[in-house]
Amino acid sequence: MLSENIKAIRKSKGLSQEELAIKLNVVRQTVSKWENGLSVPDSDMLISISESLETPVSTLLGETVAAADADALKSISEKLEVINLQLSRRKIAVRKMIHWLFIALCAVTAVIFAVLSVLNSPYLGLDYNDPETAVMGTVFHAFEWLFVRLAPIILTGAIVGIFLTRKQER
Repeated sequence: MLSENIKAIRKSKGLSQEELAIKLNVVRQTVSKWENGLSVPDSDMLISISESLETPVSTLLGETVAAADADALKSISEKLEVINLQLSRRKIAVRKMIHWLFIALCAVTAVIFAVLSVLNSPYLGLDYNDPETAVMGTVFHAFEWLFVRLAPIILTGAIVGIFLTRKQER
C-alpha cells in the first residue's frame, strides 16, 4: 500500500523518480525499489518523502484523513507522536555518543602527547647499525613527527565538536 501511494502521489505531483530521488538525496533506484515494494523507507526517510511530496505521512501509509472519524484521527496523531518521540530519542542518543567520542578523542590525544613528552624521543639514542632497531626508530620518529603536526588540528576539531554536540538548553 505504501509503495502504491508513493508512486501515485509522486505522479500526481508531476515528479519523475529521478526528481524525487534528487529531492531526497538518494539514487533513483531507491525510489524505484520503494514503489515496487522491494524495500521500505525508514521513519526519517518517510518524513522526508512526505515533506517532498507535500503529503501527510498518514496519507503515504494509506490512511485517508478526510474520511476518518475522530477516533481514527486520534489514533493517527498518537502514532505520529510515538514516531516523533522515537526519532527525538534516537537523535539525542546519537548526539550524546558523538559528544563522548569527541571527549575521548581529546583525552586520547592528550595522553599520547604526554607519553611522547615523557619518552623524550628515545629513538635518538638508538643504535641505527642494527636493522631492526633502525626500522623501529624510524617508525617511532615518523609517528612522533606526524602526531606533533596533527595533534593541534585534531584537538581543535575535537573541542569544536564537543561544543557543537553539547546539550543545548531550551
